[in-house]
Amino acid sequence: MSHLQLACRANFGAPLAANARAAASPRQVGTPLMSLTTLDRRPDPAAAPKRSANKDWVRALELTGRLEGAPTRTLPIVIDELAERFGDKPALLADREQLSFRALAERARRYARWALDLGLGKGDVVALVMPNRPEYMAVWLGLSRVGVTTALINTQLRGASLTHCLAVAGASHIIVDATLADGVAEIAAELEGAPTLWSHGDCARWWPRIDIALFVHGAEPLTKAETRPVTLADRALLIYTSGTTGLPKAANVSHHRVMSWSSWFAGLMDVQPTDRLYDPLPMCHSAGGVAAIGAALVGGASVAIAEKFSARGFWDDIARWDCTLVQYIGELCRYLLAAPTHPLQRAHGLRLACGNGLSGDVWDAFQTRFAIPRILEFYAATEGNFSLYNVEGKPGAIGRTPPFLSHRFPAAIVRFDPDLGAPARGPDGRCVRCAPGEIGEAIGRVALAGAARFEGYTDAEATQQKLLRDVFEKGDAWVRTGDLMRTDDQGFYYFADRIGDSFRWKGENVAAAEVGAALRAFDGVEDVCVYGVAVPGASGKAGMAALVARDDLDLAALRAHLTARLPDYARPLFLRLVPTLEVTETFKLKKQALAAQGWDPAAIDDALFVDDRSAGVYLKLDLAAAGSIASGEMRL
Repeated sequence: MSHLQLACRANFGAPLAANARAAASPRQVGTPLMSLTTLDRRPDPAAAPKRSANKDWVRALELTGRLEGAPTRTLPIVIDELAERFGDKPALLADREQLSFRALAERARRYARWALDLGLGKGDVVALVMPNRPEYMAVWLGLSRVGVTTALINTQLRGASLTHCLAVAGASHIIVDATLADGVAEIAAELEGAPTLWSHGDCARWWPRIDIALFVHGAEPLTKAETRPVTLADRALLIYTSGTTGLPKAANVSHHRVMSWSSWFAGLMDVQPTDRLYDPLPMCHSAGGVAAIGAALVGGASVAIAEKFSARGFWDDIARWDCTLVQYIGELCRYLLAAPTHPLQRAHGLRLACGNGLSGDVWDAFQTRFAIPRILEFYAATEGNFSLYNVEGKPGAIGRTPPFLSHRFPAAIVRFDPDLGAPARGPDGRCVRCAPGEIGEAIGRVALAGAARFEGYTDAEATQQKLLRDVFEKGDAWVRTGDLMRTDDQGFYYFADRIGDSFRWKGENVAAAEVGAALRAFDGVEDVCVYGVAVPGASGKAGMAALVARDDLDLAALRAHLTARLPDYARPLFLRLVPTLEVTETFKLKKQALAAQGWDPAAIDDALFVDDRSAGVYLKLDLAAAGSIASGEMRL
């Protein structure tokens, strides 16, 4: 081992040793910094008295109510406070590395000093391309501490999509995990401004190593001269969302939103220092990377981070990390239900599962089969200005707003005109509120301060397009969610569908325009219409593309073309070869009729194909193949 390796190990911590709980899971290779046996163990969840919904709301209000009185107390500051309190207690745990509260604070300070050494500050952006790992959190905590914005880049992006996301961020520096260097290197020459590329780890590129550069910077608390005037109002992150149309948009996320998300979920989940949260969601998204981890940390709990979700290893991970909390998305729950019985699926210490997208048809089966004491379903959007929480645990509902909080989260559902693609207006020019049971678009009123502020995107035009004005009275402004919902007589909200040219698949928003552009770039495709279709047993909509193509269209080459340009979740599962595509009188594709016809070969005369992921080919979709999909024999 070289002197440099020894020095890095001394300063940044050794790799994980063998786990003492090896018998619990053959997959594990790590050990926590401090076993829960050294802490007061949480009582058996089944024996614990049930909390009332009001108590959860009150605790969340108490935590968030402190924000306005401390405008400079950002999450990086909170992590410093927690480091003093908890020291070497585990903060972030993973197979490849571990960080205690103290080590997390120290690592973040090194990143802060790295940024200061480069002269970075407010207005500067650093892009982060890194898979899930504890280091991820340290990077943006340290950078945001001194006013730098971190753009969290989805690691599944490639080609034009990756170029676009890096371009809209306007980053002067890009930190790239060594395992992802090839994808960034392929598009590096296309990036405007010639940003500096930094490798985290050894890669075959002539890029400076940020993990080595950090070594020259101290880990002690920042001095007064190094401190920058960062407030809750300042931007901390750029998090990407496809919204309802077009390529991914970079949503502005302030320190206020980071603290608000963290505090709300810490309160509603009643996070305690004895808890451990299991996080298998992507850290480039707001739920898995900010809300879940932030909530656990501010409550003094530990977070076990999975590099990616695995249905096969899920319950092994829950057991070996002694987890009491888990963050989910609805599709994750479906995968677990479809998986074979696991010996540990009920032998766990989980007391609560928190997440979004758990539909009513899955809720009861998921909770019963896996013995989950409590489910906290919520609705929120990265760029949205209101959120909903199903504190009562009503199956199928995405949440409700208690009457005493309606002023804090002003939301409404208004009638939607599908022909206009926008909320309908009455004779007086105002929008019309939906009655209980009536489906319409959910909107949130914009406030100048607090949780209902709208921070928008880096694109000013996209920000304005998201706003709806003169809704119920002259001069008011509301944010469109792009989601169709309904309420019941008790005020619970239920999700119905997405609006526009995007659809949700595998927990990700898919932009039809992006998929269409990739298809049109292939030689042989003359025109295309992309839309989402329902698949039995799956939540969201799978991608389907109707293609006007030449007779010599090479489907194998087309699949390779799409694989190189689109993330897995965005590639169309179904293809339909059509002679022509119909358009409206305003030259808009009539995609709703195509979507309604779906992928049923018994009802469609056009040639149909399905992406057989196991074989890696587009397979002709006949009645036999359709039956395999409907029965679940063919896994999509």
